[in-house]
Amino acid sequence: MAWPIAEVARMSGVTARTLRHYDEIGLLPPARIGSNGHRYYEERELLRLQQILVLRALGLGLSEIGRVLAAQVDELEALRGHHRRLLAERDRLDALAGTVSRTITELDQSRKDGRPMTSINRPENLFEGVEPAQYGEGLRNFPELAGDIERRTSAMSEAEIEAGHRKRTAQMIRLAELLAAGTPADAVPAQAEIDAQYRALAELRAVSAQEYRATGRACVDNEQWRAAYESIAPGLAEYQRDAIEAYAATRLS
Repeated sequence: MAWPIAEVARMSGVTARTLRHYDEIGLLPPARIGSNGHRYYEERELLRLQQILVLRALGLGLSEIGRVLAAQVDELEALRGHHRRLLAERDRLDALAGTVSRTITELDQSRKDGRPMTSINRPENLFEGVEPAQYGEGLRNFPELAGDIERRTSAMSEAEIEAGHRKRTAQMIRLAELLAAGTPADAVPAQAEIDAQYRALAELRAVSAQEYRATGRACVDNEQWRAAYESIAPGLAEYQRDAIEAYAATRLS
């Protein structure tokens, strides 16, 4: 049985544009191309797409995924390996959630008591469970931007990637604090955080107002991004989206 690209996009949540991009870079060629020019995928391609999405969720870049898939011999054994990595990632996220929960509790208590947070005595505790992640995580609907990010990070050391990951996590926590304080998304403190995020993207490539708005919507619509924001604070994904929308309307129009 063969499925057209539109049906594969619907089933997997990957846009047809991204599937065509995967074909263009040789990562996921279709089983065949019909006389009408449409791509068709069979069971083997769907299994390969599943592996690609699993590896993306684990933080691998497209070039690294290509090397992994090219090197594997047995699909079943490869899936077992992916399963082990997913279980490890689950444990990491559990540790991260615990870290953020403790930080919220300590921050709340320190503000009530007027004393420094206990974990500041050992600042590494703030980052328990936080590990470097590929810059393009969750960017599957933005293949061009993901490509620029992957090229940038391929030239970075592990320490630099880790520092960037922790910086982004800290930004998310600061936005969560603003959200908890009732700060409007279009207020100056929130817009300052969004400006820092935009400037970091602009260092990679020019980002139009329309593209930046799309990344804001992806904070809510993209499952991985939404889960990352909501693991820090309920409503944070929508807050980030609204803050980006306000920024694009006032600073990028």
